[in-house]
Amino acid sequence: MPSVSASTRPLRLVLLATTILVLIGAGVAVGPQAASAATVDTGATYVFVNRHSGKAMDLYGWSTADGAPINQYARNDLAVQQWRFVDVGGGYYQIRSAHSGKVLELPNATDGIQLVQNPAVSGNTRQHFGLADSDGGYVRFVNRHSGKALDVWGWSTADGGMISQYQDLGGANQQWQLVRVGGSAGDCGAGSFQAEAVLSGGTWTVRNNGSTVHTGTDLRAAVQAAVNSLTAGRTSKQRVVVRGSGSMSAGSRISLPSYTTIDVCGTINVTGTGSGDQAPIYSRGTTQVEVQHLTVTGTPLYGIFLRNVTNVVLGQIDMRLSAGLGVRIDNRGDTSQWTRNVRIDNVYVSGASSHAVETYGVDGLTVGTVTARNVGESGLLLNQTINATVTTVDAENAGAGTGYAAFRMANRNGRIGDSYPTNVRVGTVRARGGGRGIFCVSESGGATIDRVDIANTGNNAILIENCYGVNIASGGGTISGGGEVRLAERTEFPGTRDITLRNFTLVNNRIVENPCVDNLTISNVVLNNSSISRC
Repeated sequence: MPSVSASTRPLRLVLLATTILVLIGAGVAVGPQAASAATVDTGATYVFVNRHSGKAMDLYGWSTADGAPINQYARNDLAVQQWRFVDVGGGYYQIRSAHSGKVLELPNATDGIQLVQNPAVSGNTRQHFGLADSDGGYVRFVNRHSGKALDVWGWSTADGGMISQYQDLGGANQQWQLVRVGGSAGDCGAGSFQAEAVLSGGTWTVRNNGSTVHTGTDLRAAVQAAVNSLTAGRTSKQRVVVRGSGSMSAGSRISLPSYTTIDVCGTINVTGTGSGDQAPIYSRGTTQVEVQHLTVTGTPLYGIFLRNVTNVVLGQIDMRLSAGLGVRIDNRGDTSQWTRNVRIDNVYVSGASSHAVETYGVDGLTVGTVTARNVGESGLLLNQTINATVTTVDAENAGAGTGYAAFRMANRNGRIGDSYPTNVRVGTVRARGGGRGIFCVSESGGATIDRVDIANTGNNAILIENCYGVNIASGGGTISGGGEVRLAERTEFPGTRDITLRNFTLVNNRIVENPCVDNLTISNVVLNNSSISRC
């Protein structure tokens, strides 16, 4: 997605003159304003939505490069639109991308200069922003170096509209709403909705805007009726709230079309057996689908199944299963079409016979926490997935007795074109028992895992096999007991290369390189009753 150039200066000057006249007529002073006392939560993550365009500040093209441009794009709440505040004192902040880890910077004080990202530098005032209040809860970002405000240039409403700076005039294109994301999803069922399915006395009643559209005793039929009652051909999300619990067959599904939000305030218990891709929540070939809360028990084939979808949000998902796979998101069945822009806030899966969460063919994935307990295969498995950001994988007894892992990458995961730029970022992998802790295989890579906490795995603590461009534990951690940390390869794929292991403590274990890895770095590994065996 190319940047939009600053080619609208004449239009901007006309608007500037009009704005000044309006402000003077209203008796309002114009010119730069110091940052107000507005404060933010430095422990939170935000999306910045422009008041004029309604679009979000976006790190264009999922770039991690120094100097990459910042533009606006339709809001999707993915990692490229998520920002965190770092307090630098004096009422100013650095603003850090959740995707790249780099911070916003205005390269100079010129009007219309493109806002970019760069590595954080202490004392660089071009990276410091204060918050000035506007009405309605909006703020303006005022740069410490230039004294100018971040601005959607030329009052653009287009995707790709450039974000720059200009004299702080308080216009709507300089005002931003700070939308907190990734935290509490709120109370289930709260807020407005278009349709509601309510269980009372064994009977489901479905209402749309107050009018009854369905009654019956079957949960699946009631929820599907509520979904089907939403406006046909809609181009914005409409919401269904489910109030009650019930059962449905593993051979059936609740299908969500585009522009649908569902909030399930109860438990769906899945019974029996089925085949194919059936799931309590199913969506295929759709866009703008959101599942705010969902609790599933029983024996589903899949708890959630999504295929060839875009702009999907899964909020608080809880699955306590005795069979099946938790969440499956893929593009298989149409390999020419990637699934794009998926956000998963928090998923808990226990008892699944397969993976807790699995993706295949996804471009643009943001995951908060995957918690897996006693699942038959992997906690989180990424296949052929690129531009992914994961905060935490927390697995206990995932894939016990198998070669699966708490966190596994396979099938050219992280490969973009024919190369492996770093585009998969994982904050922490925690593994206790089970099969492996981390497993990278079959031409995957382009990944950074910041921190490891792995103990007593039944197979390898870490296995890197025919993978490229993998950096593990730059942020530290511990690997204790269990199987060895192994660097290996199979003959059917190019050999393992460009691997870094560093900054962790190895306890009662060993690192083994066999055969040789091209460009292997092992540094600052503290050995406690452990060893390193190089080829």
